[in-house]
Parts: sequence; C-alpha cells; structure tokens
Amino acid sequence: MSAESARDRARIARRGLASRASLDRTTHAMLLRQLYVALFELRRFDDARSIAESAVDLRVLPDVIHHDAARAAAAAGDLDAAVLHLRTAARRAPASRRSFHWWTLGSMLFHAQRYDEAIAALERAVRWSSNERPLYAAHLALVRIASGARPEHLQRAIDELASAPCGQGYGRFVLGHLAYAAREFRAARRYLDAFVRRTESSPGAMAVALEPEIRMAKATLAKMADA
Repeated sequence: MSAESARDRARIARRGLASRASLDRTTHAMLLRQLYVALFELRRFDDARSIAESAVDLRVLPDVIHHDAARAAAAAGDLDAAVLHLRTAARRAPASRRSFHWWTLGSMLFHAQRYDEAIAALERAVRWSSNERPLYAAHLALVRIASGARPEHLQRAIDELASAPCGQGYGRFVLGHLAYAAREFRAARRYLDAFVRRTESSPGAMAVALEPEIRMAKATLAKMADA
C-alpha cells in the first residue's frame, strides 16, 4: 500500500501472492486488490477486471470487489458488465455502503446518457444515504436536467450541497454543472476549475476512474470560454 509507483505496487503484490506461505483469505484478498489498483492505474483494464473477479470467491468485502470490477469493466468499455457488478455490489453491501454503489451506478449511466436508468439508480442512492444525501440529491437534479426535465427546488439542492462537506471534491463537479444550468457562469467556472485541478493531481487510480467527469468538466468550461 505504500509503494511509490503502480509498477512497484504490482510487483510487491505479485510477490506476496506467489509466497509459499499459506495466505488467509483476508490477506489474499487485500493482495489481489492492491494488484487490481496497480493494473487499473496502468490502464490495463481487462487484467484489472479479471483480478477483481477472481477475488469475489474469497468473500472478503464482496461489494467492494464487485465495485472494483465495475470500474475496470466500464473503463474497458463494457458498461453492461459494469452495471451488473454494481447492482450486485448494492445487493451485497451493508446498509452503510449501499448508497455509494447506487450513486456510482447512476453516475456511470448518466455519462452513457441512459438517463431514465440513471435517475432510478440515484433515487435509490438518495433513499439509502445519510451524510452524502446532499451530493446524491444534487446529482439526481443534474441528471433530471440532462433528461430534459426541470427539477423542483433546484436552488435548494445547490445551496444544501454547497454548505455540506460532500460539496467538496466530487461535489464541485455537480455544483459546477448545476450552476452552469442556472446560468451562473462565474460560480460554474470556479467549481469546475477546482474540480479539474484537484482530480488531475489526485493519485493515479482516482484520476483514471474520474476521466469521464474530467472530460465533461473541461467541455463545459470550454463552452463558457466566451460567455
């Protein structure tokens, strides 16, 4: 976990997995997950997905492993497999993590312009959420706007997310696009610039996972260049 590069992470994980010593299930699963992270960061998405799927049978944090497999499948262009993994993750997750899997599914479907399915997933995320509810509710509003609807209480969704801790980080992506929809271009630029800078400077795997969001944020910023 403290490896300085993805290649070092993969090398150390493989060395642990090849050990002649007997590995308990938890150690085995964690080594596989570190190998997955390294392969994902190296953009070897099919290999990363294969590693994640091989860890499912160990039954250690199965919802997290299905979530990992979904990220790799989506990055490799297999959205249907990603959807299946995330639905499985949501079913197998404890209540405290269920909303996160539904939210991730809604986000993926949003970027694929499958808006009705995205709305259904995000509605479930909102129902299961607690601390992250302002983010999930605002993201749901954004998808509804993209689908051609005008959600009620839009300004309230913006205000609640902007004042919540989850309004930082990914929340700035959502806030930026809601501000853009409200034609508040100065605020939209501020939020989206902050999101892009933070995400592009994040650890490699996170930046890779959020590439669809980075592309969308940059495209929206480009639309506002002369606004």
